[in-house]
Amino acid sequence: MHRNLCTVFAEQADKQPQHIALVRILKGKTVPLTYGEYLWRVIHLSAGLQATGVSFGDRVLLLSENRPEWAIADYALLSLGAIVVPVYPSLPANQIEYLARDSGARVILVSDEKQYRKAIEVSKAVPQLETIVVMDPPAQLASNAVSFADIEQRGADVPDAERRFRERITQIPPDHIATFIYTSGTTGEPKGAMLTHHNLLSNVDASLQIIDAGPDDVFLSFLPLSHVFERMGGHFTAVACGATVYYCETLFTIARDMQIARPTVMLAVPRLFESIRDRIMESVTKQPPLRRRIFHWAFRNASKAAQAVRGERRWTPWLRLKHRLADRLVLHKVRELTGGRLRFFVSGAAALGKHNAEFFHAFGILILEGYGLTETSPVVAVNRPNDYRFGTVGKPIPGVEVRIAEDGEVLVRGPNVMLGYYNKPAETAEAIDPDGWFHTGDLGLLDADGFLRITGRKKDIIVLANGKNVAPVPIEEQLKTSPYISEAVLFGDEQDVITALIVPNFERTREWAKMQGLLVQSDSELVALPEVKQLIKREIDRLTPHLAEFEKVRRFTLLDHPFSVETGELTPTLKVRRHFIKQRYAKELEAMRR
Repeated sequence: MHRNLCTVFAEQADKQPQHIALVRILKGKTVPLTYGEYLWRVIHLSAGLQATGVSFGDRVLLLSENRPEWAIADYALLSLGAIVVPVYPSLPANQIEYLARDSGARVILVSDEKQYRKAIEVSKAVPQLETIVVMDPPAQLASNAVSFADIEQRGADVPDAERRFRERITQIPPDHIATFIYTSGTTGEPKGAMLTHHNLLSNVDASLQIIDAGPDDVFLSFLPLSHVFERMGGHFTAVACGATVYYCETLFTIARDMQIARPTVMLAVPRLFESIRDRIMESVTKQPPLRRRIFHWAFRNASKAAQAVRGERRWTPWLRLKHRLADRLVLHKVRELTGGRLRFFVSGAAALGKHNAEFFHAFGILILEGYGLTETSPVVAVNRPNDYRFGTVGKPIPGVEVRIAEDGEVLVRGPNVMLGYYNKPAETAEAIDPDGWFHTGDLGLLDADGFLRITGRKKDIIVLANGKNVAPVPIEEQLKTSPYISEAVLFGDEQDVITALIVPNFERTREWAKMQGLLVQSDSELVALPEVKQLIKREIDRLTPHLAEFEKVRRFTLLDHPFSVETGELTPTLKVRRHFIKQRYAKELEAMRR
């Protein structure tokens, strides 16, 4: 018998059939599904999809928001030996069309009418896309579309479906491709990373060796399951340890859903922490003077106590006493925002920032920052609950080797490294050398204790006209610690000085302007105010005195709108698309060169 993602799932369902596996939050109510029910729905959908014509090696697009049907569809397709191609639900039809063509997909599963309309448009342009399966179908379906429920019912009517399912999954070899996960395309067209069952399971197994999790844990899933971080951590790993997964209703209900799910483990990205931090500090500013003083006193002493926990200062009886009082007055209220029983967050997909980790640690909330890539299934390194160092991405996980090349690039080798990019042999050869080392394109350092620190991207390094090299990411992260700066993107190739495009924190900046007696009607008027420009200049100078003179931002332009996925400045994982921004704001950048 082969061990693969599907056999691990079936073993867990057999072990605890009555345990709650998945919970959908819908209109504030919970809709639970046990492991036994989960398995039966997978068996029925698998048999129904097979009867519809899905077979071993077929590529199938999965276009849906996080919900139980996503998870059921994933395991059902994997059990047939199909190759799942997850698609971000935020993508427009023309980008989905590219994925359908490149992968050679024959079937697409979609969530609702909005995604169904995209699928119809794509199927007209891509003839090989034969079948559309809809989870929440509209009243009228096209001739090439069928409802998810009908496929499940078709599978339920298949004789001996369970026996066939169990025999089938034991025959899927570990080195069979489980999924094509397309890179987000920050610098060109997306590439389909081919990940096998073994690639993903090696990451699951290694993660569970260093982060203890089990049936008593509750995961709250809000990052897209189409992203490899959430899929490996909040889907495959949660199942492997028998945990319960709650699905957030929307991105806008996370605060409420944390109160409903009361998670013990949660995967997140730095933007969530920045949002929570801003909300906390904004609420403090609106408190009466006495409560503000109490908060700041509590936070100062909590920060000192957190330093003692990290071994950065000595515990004293007086500090312990003040920390207990601070916790009673303030700290526990912040922890309750997460549901009150969170053991830790795991942060990935972008740089967290040491200041963010330290801020939350003061309240007793541990954020374990990790590092990985789509091509590495994804985790390469992560901080452990009992072995962490803020400002780093932790130590390499078991079984994974990391070394730093002569030019500073982080190289990775291990069972988690992809087979290659689908139909792109040249790009594969460029990424994975003959000795099996994957070239990440990231720059980093390994300290004496084995902790990895990422310092930037090779392709992002700015080369000034005088030949000086500047790594923009650490500077951008530092600037974003300002309460008045939401985004900062640095430029300067072949220029004399560093320039920046800056998106203000409009809400905080508008409040500041109001306090100065400056009333504006729009964000365009706000960023045009000389006083606001001076505010941002002071913030830049305040936050970067430690930089070399050639690294400092000398000119900047304030933008009058936030970056977004819809307008193209951000990837679906909320990373800045630097090259797109350079093209879109070419006029503004050129004006700063003069």
